[in-house]
Parts: sequence; C-alpha cells; structure tokens
Amino acid sequence: MRFSVTRTAERFLPAPLALRMRPLLGRIDAALFASDERGEAGRMSLIAFSIRIVSAVIAFVSQVLLARWMGGFEYGIFVLVWVTMIIVGNLACLGAHTSIIRFIQEYREKHMLAELRGVLFAGRLFSLVAATLMAGLGALVIWLFSDRIENYYVIPFLLGVLCMPMVALSDLLQGVSRAYSWAISALSPTYLTRPVLILAFMAGALLAGFPPTAVTAMLAAIAATYVTTVLQLVSVSARVDAKLPAGPRRMLLKNWFAVSAPIFLVESFFFILTNADVLMIGAYMDPRDVGIYFATVKTLALVHFVYFAVKAGVAQRYAQFTHGDPERLAVFARETVSWTFWPSVAMALVVLALGKPMLMLFGPDFPEGYPLLFALTLGVVARAAVGPCESLLTMSGNQNICALVYALTLAINIGLNILLIPQFGLWGAAIATAAAMMFEASALSYTVWRRLGIVMAIFISARPAEEAG
Repeated sequence: MRFSVTRTAERFLPAPLALRMRPLLGRIDAALFASDERGEAGRMSLIAFSIRIVSAVIAFVSQVLLARWMGGFEYGIFVLVWVTMIIVGNLACLGAHTSIIRFIQEYREKHMLAELRGVLFAGRLFSLVAATLMAGLGALVIWLFSDRIENYYVIPFLLGVLCMPMVALSDLLQGVSRAYSWAISALSPTYLTRPVLILAFMAGALLAGFPPTAVTAMLAAIAATYVTTVLQLVSVSARVDAKLPAGPRRMLLKNWFAVSAPIFLVESFFFILTNADVLMIGAYMDPRDVGIYFATVKTLALVHFVYFAVKAGVAQRYAQFTHGDPERLAVFARETVSWTFWPSVAMALVVLALGKPMLMLFGPDFPEGYPLLFALTLGVVARAAVGPCESLLTMSGNQNICALVYALTLAINIGLNILLIPQFGLWGAAIATAAAMMFEASALSYTVWRRLGIVMAIFISARPAEEAG
C-alpha cells in the first residue's frame, strides 16, 4: 500500500485535528504522489530535502569533530582551503554541469538520441580535462606566489588542487542524475558519501599517528573525493547505458558552448556569492575567525537546504515545460515559490532557537558567532521568498540576463565586505551577505516578471503578471 500523509495523520493525530488538517494534507498527497511531472518534481524535491537534512546532520557532526580534533586555527585553515577547492572545482565544469540538465531534457523530449549520446560523452570528458588543466594552473600559481601567501596555507592549497578534477566530474554526474530525476544518485555522493568518508579517513589518520593538522585533513579529503567520484561514475554510467540504446554520437560543440558559457557565469557568480563571505574573512582576518564564521554558516545550513532541495527537484521540469508545455510553466513556477518559502521559515525558527547550543559543540570560542545568525537568516529567507528564480531563467533560455544579475550581486557583496569587515569584523561580513542576498532576490524576481511574465514572490498575486502579459 502506498504511503499517504492524510492516512498517517488520521492514524496518529486526534480526530478533530486530523479532520481540520485534511484539506491541506490532501493537497500534499496530490503534490507528492501524483503520477504527472508535478508529482515527480515534488517527490524529487522531498527526497532532495531529506538527503540534505541527513547531510546537514552528518556535516554538522563532522565539522564539530574536526574542529575539536584540530583546534580553531588548523580547522580554519582547512575550511578556507576546502571551500576554495569546492568553488574552483565546481567552476571548472564551465557551466556544463547545469547546461547538461537542459540539453538532456530537450533531446529526450525531441527524441534526438545521437545528440543525447554526444552531450553525455562530451560533458564528462570536458569537465575532467578542463578541471585537470585548471588544477595544474592553480598549482603553478601557488608555487610562483608562495612567498606572498601565509606559509601555513601553501601546502594545504597545493594538496587541495588534487581534488579539483574529481569535484568537477562529480558535479557533472550530479547534473546528469538530476536531468533523469534520480534524486538519490544526484545528491548522495556529494552530501552523504563524501563527508562521511572524509571523517572516516581523518579518524583513521589520527589513529595511525598522523598529526591533527589541516594537511592531514586535506589528505583525508583527497582520498574521500576520489573514492566517491569513481563510485559515482560507475553507478551513473551504468544507469544511463541501461536507458539509452547504443548508437552514433553527434557533437554540437558550438551550440553547447554558446549555452554553457552564460550559465557558467551564472553558476560562477552564484557559487562565489554563496561563499564570498568566508573567502573575504580569510583575506582580512585570521584562521580562527574563519572557523567561527564557517561554523555559524554550517549551523544555518538547514535553512539553505530547503532552497537547494527545491532547486534540485524542479530545474529539469522548468526545462521540460519550456520546451514541451509553456502554458504549464507559470503555474508550476508559482507553486515552487511556496515549496521554498514556508519550509525555510520553519527551519529558520528552529535554527535561531537552537543555534547557540549547537555552536557550543564546536568549542568555547564558537558561540561568538550566534548573533550573526539573525542577520544571515534574513538574507536566506529573502532568497526563499522568490523561489529558484535563477533555475527558471537559465532553463528558459534567459541565462544571459541572469548572469548580469549575479554579477551585480557579487559586486555588491564584495564591495560591502571590503567596506564593512575592516570596521565591524564578522558582523560586517554577515551584514554584507544578507544585504546582497536581499538584492539578489529582488532583482531575480523582477527579471523573471519582465522576461517571462511570471510573478515569483510569495506575497504578491499573479494578477499583475497576467495583466502585463
């Protein structure tokens, strides 16, 4: 028998309460378990959110243990290097990990199997080669300018570049899985397997007598990244081969690059924007401050995960409706705003209530970051209030204007960090980040309305968009 939210509530809740909630629970059942694309997107978002919740617990526990094992200074070094490698590894895909979602959906809808085989092959090869070249360039730059870098960062950064090819390939494989709506395959390697292996390898290294330093942690991260990505490659390749019959490949490299290039800019600005505060603190303050701020951001991750879970579940549907059924796009897009906002508000209240005791687990210095949660939460909730606008823009062919919005947002974020961090320290970074996220949400929502006539804002009626169209 299929699981039902309504039947479960009737079984475990008092009868009057279950009766009052039945209309709402019925809509949840319809959204999650319908056999159409809407139901599939809802299920994928729910699976994605569940994985991100579990991953948040894993990440929180692992970061607490790493901070305890290494101490604030070494932990701060590891955090800055690892965050930088994840950013650069993601950017090394040059947008292919996102554009491949759009291409797979388009080619499947139009039964263009030769092009589908081509983009699947070229995407994996391109991401691996591009990231390897970028890793070599990064190592050369670190070596040439090592005298201008704090000496405790040099060896960890040189080790970190070894992760980049596998990070890029993993992100590309995640895009393939998302395009096929394989939520577990898309998210579990990055958010479950890799962090667990980093923790396990680090614990093993310490038991073997290695010192609790950032270098040891980077060695653990390298091993975990390679093991995870190889297993992911074998799994995804087998599933794709089972669904796609063998045949000729057709390469449309010029077209793929033309679409991927602006998406690369969007993803670059978005990913750097998401982590700019940590990087800027690393530039202006010492590793201890980086560690405190990063622990605070990790505590806020539960709120972020709602947005990313919905984005993971709906991007491929945006692409499908754009190419196959544009009339359904507006209705579905409006629904995804509610999917994002209300759970984010609920999670924000939970995090604000429990944030201080959670930060105390990292060590005696880390509760200093608790007040920052209030400023950062405003920015996260503002982003949630407009839903995954950037996915809607990139999947509907408006990636150029989306890139411009993110360029402006990133410029505002960096400018505010430069102005505020020297004056206000960690508070300056938190205020700069929250302000930039509010601008991002407003600008993206306005852009969607102007380009597509769709109102992506939780408290604004769809009527103005309809009248404008």
